[in-house]
Amino acid sequence: MRPISPELHRRAFLAAGLATMTAGGASAAAQPFFKRHGLLIGIQLYTLAPDAAKDLEGTLKAVAGVGYRSIELQGLLGRSGVQMRAALDAAGVTCASIHVQGRGQLDGDLAKLADDLSAIGVKYAVMPSPLVSNQQIQAAGGDWRKALTLLTADDWKANADFLNEKAVVLAKSGIKLGYHNHNFEFAPLGSTNGMEILFEKTDPALVTFEIDVGWVAAAGLDPATLLQRYKGRVSLMHVKDIKSETQPNFALKMDPTEVGSGKLPWTTLLPAAYAAGVRGFYVEQEPPFARPRIEAARISHDFLAGLKA
Repeated sequence: MRPISPELHRRAFLAAGLATMTAGGASAAAQPFFKRHGLLIGIQLYTLAPDAAKDLEGTLKAVAGVGYRSIELQGLLGRSGVQMRAALDAAGVTCASIHVQGRGQLDGDLAKLADDLSAIGVKYAVMPSPLVSNQQIQAAGGDWRKALTLLTADDWKANADFLNEKAVVLAKSGIKLGYHNHNFEFAPLGSTNGMEILFEKTDPALVTFEIDVGWVAAAGLDPATLLQRYKGRVSLMHVKDIKSETQPNFALKMDPTEVGSGKLPWTTLLPAAYAAGVRGFYVEQEPPFARPRIEAARISHDFLAGLKA
């Protein structure tokens, strides 16, 4: 019997290695999106706002029971940072992102705010809507939503300046300031719009963005295209779905539904978001709800947990 040559040994070794690598790659690709990337499926607590207002501790435990381990808070809900951290710890969940209002929080005692957020473990503080002047609200007959339609390009530039200014202070505590969109930011202002102005006029080293893909779609735009355009500027995403009957608009209107039950193409959208730099994903659903909010949250979570993208 002829001995096997060293060359044949080498070829067999390489072939076995290639087969192992191929099998490993196929195995990884077969895993659901969030598991494959080692990401938590988060939820913005606004989804269960009435429940959280009545019983924060019980609501946190309920969403943890669904499977969520990452919470994005809708403000401090009347708690100190230490008290909120205790509630989160008791439920076995973490909070790396929180929504903070421009008026009453970001324009107030930033040192105290930073202390509260640091106690929780927050890394991102997100302004969920633009500053609107009292004069604009009065001109809109006291209707805040209508006042949003009165914002000019200069108003959006002023908002960008505000974000830059506050971001410098929060950065000293290791907290990055961000902005969260709705659909009114995309209303045309000549050759631009409010969202473009915010991206262009904020400092990339200081200010990040949380893209709400449901509101982007409600504006009649493609979220994946937006994410690609601003690659590297977006750290967080609201995972929100809308029904196909939603008509494009800039007036805070949508037909909401659970994630996976609407028209957004999640198998391509989630990889596009990851490629653009998004690492914080938070389910959020707008009212009205067709079922109890916790059940809607469960449907969205279970869809995403099993999604291969």
